[in-house]
Amino acid sequence: MTSQNIDMLLSELRAGAALAAGKQPAKATDTPQVAFSDVLKTTLDQVNSAQKTSEDLQKRFELGDEGVNLQDVMVAMQKASLSFQTMVQARNKLVSAYQEIMNTQV
Repeated sequence: MTSQNIDMLLSELRAGAALAAGKQPAKATDTPQVAFSDVLKTTLDQVNSAQKTSEDLQKRFELGDEGVNLQDVMVAMQKASLSFQTMVQARNKLVSAYQEIMNTQV
């Protein structure tokens, strides 16, 4: 997840929190409007890509491909693991925010 994607996600969450509090959300004039679903889909695609790359390198190493060394495999596995863990934590935060909004008394 890039820092630009995180900034856009945070601005979307802040706007949602402002709406939930009954306030008008602040408009950011210098950032382009990006749909939350697009950011989420792009992030999921990046995590999926990292996992597929890791799997591919693992298989090639197991089959004895001379162009793949153990260090590359381990780095790819760690990248895939970290990206997945980050995505899970982001999902947990979104679920928590959703539950908090749903429990808000009107």
